[in-house]
Amino acid sequence: MSLWRVLLCVFFPPLAVLDKGCGSILIVFILWCLGWIPGTIAALIIVNNPNR
Repeated sequence: MSLWRVLLCVFFPPLAVLDKGCGSILIVFILWCLGWIPGTIAALIIVNNPNR
């Protein structure tokens, strides 16, 4: 995972998971709207997932 991807996860999580699919973007966006911390954590988990 690159530094740029981590910074995107922290500052704008939906943009960080853009290449992971529509479902991931939607989930992260909803969590991000509910609170900054849940969206950031979800984005970091999705980006760090080695199975995707």
